[in-house]
Amino acid sequence: MSPTAVVFPGMAPSNFDAVGAFMTGSPYARRRLAVAAEVLGYDLLEAFRDSTADYSEAAQLAFVVNSLALADWATDHAGLRPSVCAGPSFGGMAATAYSRSLDYPDLLRLAALAARRELAYFTGDPRRIVTHFFFRTPPERFERLMAENADEGDWAELSSHLAADFYAVCVREEAVDRFKKRVRRAGGVPLYTMWPATHCGALADLRRILAEEVYSRFRFADPVLPVVSDQDGLIAESGDQMHGMLLDGYVRPVRWPESVRTLRELGVRRVCVPGPSNLFDRLSNDHFDDVTAVGPETALRTERS
Repeated sequence: MSPTAVVFPGMAPSNFDAVGAFMTGSPYARRRLAVAAEVLGYDLLEAFRDSTADYSEAAQLAFVVNSLALADWATDHAGLRPSVCAGPSFGGMAATAYSRSLDYPDLLRLAALAARRELAYFTGDPRRIVTHFFFRTPPERFERLMAENADEGDWAELSSHLAADFYAVCVREEAVDRFKKRVRRAGGVPLYTMWPATHCGALADLRRILAEEVYSRFRFADPVLPVVSDQDGLIAESGDQMHGMLLDGYVRPVRWPESVRTLRELGVRRVCVPGPSNLFDRLSNDHFDDVTAVGPETALRTERS
């Protein structure tokens, strides 16, 4: 049988209405939440219920909790026994805990501290950088689009290359509408804009701050299974590599096709994607023979039957 990969998805907006039934009704989520309450010193479920921001501290931590709880469910109910792991974008947090490079309590501590420091950084950043997602823009059109953007005096930097024609770039908020018009002129389809920004070199100061004030507090162990980097497809097999991969994610773009290439070279044909509704199960369908998305609804249906 070919190797199986577990792919922890990047974070998409996921409010309490979408995942609350799983978090309150699933024993897998409740176990993860009980540890979180002890580690964080507050009730994450209640904080998430009260949160109104898509990427608040509570929303980020709830996403990690749900992703790992769904992986727990997949182990018991879907026979998940991966030989390799990937965690594109924010999925790297869950991948770090799942691969035991950091234990779950320490991962929660790191994610909470990082979320607080990020909020302070972005709130005080006058540049107001955001990330805009768009698709139906093949590479040659993307290159022309970026050149046209620069020629017309606007800054933009690649944030994510998610599929052959699916990209995200960092731009200043005041330039988003101009950039969307250029996307449409190139035949592309603008999707949505996310604040705060992520995965671009303009955030070098944030990486430095997080390295000094947050990541330096934690010692990363060698992962118990290889973790494929979302930035270049290289394989992280040491604690130092895991530490560097997470930090570099703030300033280096996600290149999911590179991760796919490495997974296929490792012989992976089966992929499990545990997490709230996201893109990465769909982004995997064209590359692997068997892609299983394990979302809250799937787990609840089984537990209620």
